[in-house]
Amino acid sequence: MLGSPESPLLSKEGDITIGGAFSIHTQISTPSLSFTNAPESLTCSRMKFREFHFAQTMIFAIQEINNSSSLLPNISIGYKIFDSCGSTPSMRAVMGLINGQKRTLGKTCSSQSPVHAVIGTSESSSTIVMLQILGIFQIPVISHFATCACLSNIKEYPSFFRTIPSDYYQSRALAKLLKHFGWTWVGAVRSDNDYGNNGMETFITAASQEGVCVEYSEAISRTDPRWQIARVVRVIHSGSARVLVAFLAQRELHVLLEEALKQNLTGLQWVGSESWITAGHLTTEYSGILTGSLGFTFRKTKITGLREFLLMVNPSQNPRNHLLREFWEATFGCSFQSNLNGQTQCSGSERLEDIDNPFTDVSELRITNNVYKAVYAVAHAMHNMLKCGQNDEAVNQSCNWKDNLQMKQIVKHLQRVNFTLQSGERVNFDENGDPSATYELVNWQRNQAGDIVFVAVGSYDASLPNGKQFIMNEINKTWAADSPKRPQSVCSESCLPGFRQAVINGKPICCFSCIACAAGEISNSSSPGECSRCPLDYWSNEDHSQCVPQVIEFLSFGETMGALLTAFSLFGASLTLVVSCVFFRFHHTPLVKASNSELSFLLLFSLTLCFLCSLTFIGQPTEWSCMLRHTAFGITFALCISCMLAKTFVVVMAFKAKGPANPAPLCSAPLQRISVLSCTLLQVLVCVLWLTLAPPFPYKNTANATERILLECNVGSPIWFWAVLGYIGLLAVLCFILAFLARKVPDNFNEAKFITFSMLIFCAVWVTFIPAYVSSPGKFTVAVEIFAILASSFGLLFCIFAPKCYILLLKPERNTKKHMMGRNQMLLIADLLLLSLLAVRGGKPVCQTYGTKEQSQFSKEGDINIGGIFSFHQNPVSVNPAHQVNPGAIQCEGLDPGELQYAFTMIFAIGEINNSSDLLPGVTLGYRIFDSCPSIPLSIRASLNLMNRYDSGDGSCSKLSNVHAVIGETTSTSTIGIARTMGPFKIPVISHSATCACLSNRRDYPSFFRTIPSDIHQSKALAKLVKHFGWTWVGAIRTNSDYGNGGMATFLEAAEREGVCVEYSVAIYRTDPRKWFLEVVNIIKKSISKVIVAFADGTDLDILIKELHAQNVTGLQWVGSEGWITYRYIASPVNYVVVQGAVGFSALNAHIPGLQEFLADSRPSTTPGDQGLVELWETVFGCTLTLQAETQAQGSVTACTGKESLWDKSTRFTDVSDASLLNNVYKATYAVAQALHMLFTCKDGQGPFENNTCADWENAQPWQVLHYLTQVNFTTKIGESVFFDELGNPVASYALVNWQMDETDYIVFKTIGFYDASQPEGQQFKMKADVEAIWAGESLEVPRSVCSESCLPGTRRAFVKGKPICCFDCITCADGEFSNSTSETTGFLAFTLALIMFLSGKITVSTLLVYLRMCVLYSLNIFMLSDAVKCDKCLPEYKSSKERNNCDLKAIEFITFGELMGILLVTFSVIGACLAMTIALIFFHYRQTPIVRANNSELSFLLLFSLTLCFLCSLIFIGRPTEWSCMLRHTAFGITFVLCISCVLGKTIVVLMAFRATLPGRNVMKWFGPAQQRLSVLAFTLIQVLICILWLTINPPFPSKNMNHYKEKIILECAVGSPVGFWAVLGYIGFLAVLCFVLAFLARKLPDNFNEAKFITFSMLIFCAVWITFIPAYVSSPGKFTVAVEIFAILASSYGMLFCVFLPKCYIILLKPENNTKKHLLSKATRRAL
Repeated sequence: MLGSPESPLLSKEGDITIGGAFSIHTQISTPSLSFTNAPESLTCSRMKFREFHFAQTMIFAIQEINNSSSLLPNISIGYKIFDSCGSTPSMRAVMGLINGQKRTLGKTCSSQSPVHAVIGTSESSSTIVMLQILGIFQIPVISHFATCACLSNIKEYPSFFRTIPSDYYQSRALAKLLKHFGWTWVGAVRSDNDYGNNGMETFITAASQEGVCVEYSEAISRTDPRWQIARVVRVIHSGSARVLVAFLAQRELHVLLEEALKQNLTGLQWVGSESWITAGHLTTEYSGILTGSLGFTFRKTKITGLREFLLMVNPSQNPRNHLLREFWEATFGCSFQSNLNGQTQCSGSERLEDIDNPFTDVSELRITNNVYKAVYAVAHAMHNMLKCGQNDEAVNQSCNWKDNLQMKQIVKHLQRVNFTLQSGERVNFDENGDPSATYELVNWQRNQAGDIVFVAVGSYDASLPNGKQFIMNEINKTWAADSPKRPQSVCSESCLPGFRQAVINGKPICCFSCIACAAGEISNSSSPGECSRCPLDYWSNEDHSQCVPQVIEFLSFGETMGALLTAFSLFGASLTLVVSCVFFRFHHTPLVKASNSELSFLLLFSLTLCFLCSLTFIGQPTEWSCMLRHTAFGITFALCISCMLAKTFVVVMAFKAKGPANPAPLCSAPLQRISVLSCTLLQVLVCVLWLTLAPPFPYKNTANATERILLECNVGSPIWFWAVLGYIGLLAVLCFILAFLARKVPDNFNEAKFITFSMLIFCAVWVTFIPAYVSSPGKFTVAVEIFAILASSFGLLFCIFAPKCYILLLKPERNTKKHMMGRNQMLLIADLLLLSLLAVRGGKPVCQTYGTKEQSQFSKEGDINIGGIFSFHQNPVSVNPAHQVNPGAIQCEGLDPGELQYAFTMIFAIGEINNSSDLLPGVTLGYRIFDSCPSIPLSIRASLNLMNRYDSGDGSCSKLSNVHAVIGETTSTSTIGIARTMGPFKIPVISHSATCACLSNRRDYPSFFRTIPSDIHQSKALAKLVKHFGWTWVGAIRTNSDYGNGGMATFLEAAEREGVCVEYSVAIYRTDPRKWFLEVVNIIKKSISKVIVAFADGTDLDILIKELHAQNVTGLQWVGSEGWITYRYIASPVNYVVVQGAVGFSALNAHIPGLQEFLADSRPSTTPGDQGLVELWETVFGCTLTLQAETQAQGSVTACTGKESLWDKSTRFTDVSDASLLNNVYKATYAVAQALHMLFTCKDGQGPFENNTCADWENAQPWQVLHYLTQVNFTTKIGESVFFDELGNPVASYALVNWQMDETDYIVFKTIGFYDASQPEGQQFKMKADVEAIWAGESLEVPRSVCSESCLPGTRRAFVKGKPICCFDCITCADGEFSNSTSETTGFLAFTLALIMFLSGKITVSTLLVYLRMCVLYSLNIFMLSDAVKCDKCLPEYKSSKERNNCDLKAIEFITFGELMGILLVTFSVIGACLAMTIALIFFHYRQTPIVRANNSELSFLLLFSLTLCFLCSLIFIGRPTEWSCMLRHTAFGITFVLCISCVLGKTIVVLMAFRATLPGRNVMKWFGPAQQRLSVLAFTLIQVLICILWLTINPPFPSKNMNHYKEKIILECAVGSPVGFWAVLGYIGFLAVLCFVLAFLARKLPDNFNEAKFITFSMLIFCAVWITFIPAYVSSPGKFTVAVEIFAILASSYGMLFCVFLPKCYIILLKPENNTKKHLLSKATRRAL
């Protein structure tokens, strides 16, 4: 027994002794480490009353049993209770439990284990540590609180039992609970230990089966630094999930809740694990956060007499017991020591009845009951084993006592235990040592007094059939924040009407997009599968729920988006003003002064303007708002960035000054003002030129949407728009560069660093803004621009001023904080073994070596020694330990020649270096190489042997480490043990084969390097490889170790990003039972994936391959990691049948000159410490190198002659065809030599250490070698460059190899490609064109492995709910949509055509941007998706083909001269014009006749001329609309019609006034003579001309493509531009027509033979009727019929006036000339002639 004995905290002797291990204390001291001084013993502090309560419960149960006459009669039970103090020192408690109290230095111990069973501990991690030791001796361990599912592995932990159910059942119950309440989107946080990690892993698997998705899964440890805990709380706070599943131990939860209180994390629905859900002490301090929590716990029970027993605990029971005294002092806040400041002295008479703490609380006896059951289980097992009461003595029952109880027998009887407690609870264990899993579902509710109580609202019983396990009680529940309403927590809300669900590629199935139905389609159900088309007479509205007319859309203040953006703008402006006030309040403080207060206030002013200028983007665009938007934005942002540029320049110049007396001349305040003014004035000049040459203007965009019109601001000139943005970008980039250069200036508050961050945010926002701006439609374009303004403004405000305000208001003094680094749980045993060695108490303050010196396999002394650790043997020989005999050193078997190659490569390289005159001249390198087996304990043992020297006679360690660097190990798990052991002493470890990405953690492995790339690169390369060959549906197999688990986790993440799905992922390990390997084979056989990605070790995979071969599972394509793909040991013809054609990545092969000769010339040595080659020699040559006497005793084995030669044998040891890993050993050895060379060649005064000193080469320290290793950069003899990055990793480059068999049945690893992580993305993976690969089944064709075949053109993917995204159905695209593999080309060609049209002036800039956005989207779809994940909408000018696989150009429709309707309208127009001219000729011929003269011939001719123009203007409406024709149409029509009606109105007024002049003496007609008539016609017409000019100036008509009425064709028409102008023109015509009609109606009965007013009345009546009818017909007529209706109205009204006004006159002139006399016109008798 080594070290000093450990005494129990509580103990009592008995016939049977039960050990107890509880975490009675929670805080552990941290000793300092050194080679020469022994560390202080680990001590524990801060008592935990709850654990002390468990310990006393154990004592209470033992007393009950001792007082019982029916259980273990005449047998007394004793106890020894130790403090495990958390997870790390529990090893010390274990040693105290199994060892005696006497120290011995001999080889035997005095007695067997003093305990027969152990109760404890309260944590899974601590329990695992205990089992690692106690399990070897088969001492039963019964835990009351260790719930990790991993402990159910009966092979790993055969002596483990527990009275608490496994987390496996609790995790599944939690998943069912979430599903029951509809919480499909949750967050998760766990303890970073075995309990949390394993429990959360099971929960996530069960949740996935229940359709519940996890948004985030965070791990915390109580030892994590505060910033790490704060980060986790921020993740929770920023998450969208409203339900949080907390799989936490109480101590981790306490740490998390403390930070949650600080960040005001409330309103979440907590779902807890049993470890904390009934912790009463949490209900007081954290009730505001945890109220309404739900979780499973164990049934509450009552233990009679326990409370009375606890209240009797008193130091007087054992005055010498320090634990009882400490408990009493902590409980009552007193001290048994006198004269302590501020503390009263304990009297011992204090009453526990007056105290309410976790120790005396027996209201929630759940875990306590588990301790009680565990003690009784041990008692019943011992009772049955000792056959108590089975001697047929009914009166005096007794037990058959045995002096030598066997632990195996105790374990066996514990497995058979089955009894009932007094409370009626049944206790038994299943085959895994677990009890039956039953839980209560408790809810945190407040009682009438306002206190939190745990109310049982349901139950879960895993023994019941599926579907009946989870039962809810009819009890009201309280939810988060005391709400009576159940919260909702989903990733995506149910799709509203008008949408359908579509799973998002790469996201969980709970996250889906609600895709709007296509144009013309609607949906009314809550989650429709497909959209249904509207009837032909209807069109879908904006939300696709019904058919509605078009809407005009712009970003308004009233809508939600506008209101939110307005609120954020005002909030930002207000926040900036508040910051300004804070700065003004503290303007005399050093921080504000150092931040250049003048520029700071100017910057705050400009930021306020930036926030406010975003308001100009909201609301209906007008001419002024469009001009103001971009100019105000450009100028304010230029001012803002100019201020920051000046601040940055000041910082740079200030620190460039050579001394305080020589300040930088460019830092003066006037120059700062001038620079800000100059930079801003340049932007003002650009804006002025923009507004002058081509200002922005409001524009109605109809190209983006068919169902609405987008009212937006056209930028006018894109050049000036991008010039404004480009200038801001130039200033921002310049500011970023200057700030980046000044980020490390020596200042306590380096403002340049924050400016760098702010500019990085600014540039990122605006770089992202460009494609978003181009691709966002309608009002979202404006929203994107506003968002960019606000995001960049907030970024500048927070980055620049938040740190300063924080210091000003909260941290007036600048405090530094040392971050305590969290511990990694990956290799718990390595930590524990090392710390347990450090924890042994020594009698002297001098470090002493324990144990015996281990012999190395190979050794040679030198000036400087390099250590080596390799796995020469593969299997440690198991031993049966006993308490009386030291088992000695662990032996190994199963020689691996490949590992011997590594060692000899290292020796070969050291020999080359020693013979070199350039590298380390005059210095001899030695080596010491050990075998690790591979085993974690043996790896650590080898590490300790390399670090320690055993040549000191007095047993003290007087010298430094025996080696200055270590090369090894081959496996990642063993390397972790080595690196964690040597890391605290800063001894460099360089591995040639350990690839686990976890080793790149510089915090945990500060001295680790490797010459093989990290698995993180290989995992990503494997994902790219799988994607490259189109394998989107694969299986995954991994080794259950750090290497396999870490590598596979990275692969799964990378595969998800690449769009690859994993059908199954299983772990294997060489020690797994055959039953599990058969289960894995069954999983592979049932799967449909044809590709298996194996991230495994060759030894583990070899077992699986042989099982697959036995069941004839072949034809699968294997993709391998470097761990086995070139592992010659498994490359056999038998295995090739299963994995033929396998591909995978390996390290690059290399040829090392002279190595093969060196290996073949090797000779064995029998010198102790250098006998590593003996076993290989004896195996290869079948002889022995042992002594002659031993040889003769062996008989048949001949002695080796010494003349044997490896040249005569073909062995794996001499085979260097695959020297990839050998080259890594070679490079590692040379890297150490190069580092030592730099150390020895350092020049005094130029060294890297303190005061520019160099290392003492005669006494070089390992940490000095470590420093130089980081600087290594050299080229090997074969031309390979060797250096390490900041994480100790080399450049990642791999060869892609393929398993092929040659003619001799030899497996060849053929290189078919390469991967180089240093190359740019997209160029990293390259295939060799001159090498042909062989695939599964000896096929030359690449196999396919997909869950669903790619969708054909014309269809799209429809993801199946509950399945991965690679599994989908294919459905036909909707009308107007298409899908094919050429949409990228189509988009490019479409944009090219659009660009040509733009350059030729056919389309505007905004239309060109629309085409660009559509084409970019098409290209991105093809770039990101392998086939038709979704259907793309055709461009507005295109429609989908019948097969839905491409877009055809829509037919363009307008009324033409060639079609029948056009011909008819042209004919009627020409006839009308000809008829009007004919009448004009008739009137001109008969101009001297009375009827012509009486009807005001001048106005008549003018009227006929205007009618002719009216007929002819209708021709303008026919033909293809152009910009000029559109403007001419309505203006010509409006002016000619006004001229026409003005003439009619003039004639009517003349007639009316002429007959109103009743008095001959009053010459009224002088005011209505010819001059006045001409002026009136001219005035009326000029008004219309003015209206038309305004219309054409402000918003003229323009040609437009109407794609709203028909989906299959485009209606080319003239948009009126301004509806106000259009209706003003029509309204004015209508006004004159109505006025004319009223006047004519008044003059209809005047005394005249030919009353012209009557016919004018008829004509105006026809005119008004035609145009009143025209309005609804015009609005409702579709397409070209709208134009036809307008032409018809023009012709109808023109013919009406022509016939009504002139036909009667022509009738008289031509057919009734006798009536064309003055007499007749004045005669009343002839008035009836007509």
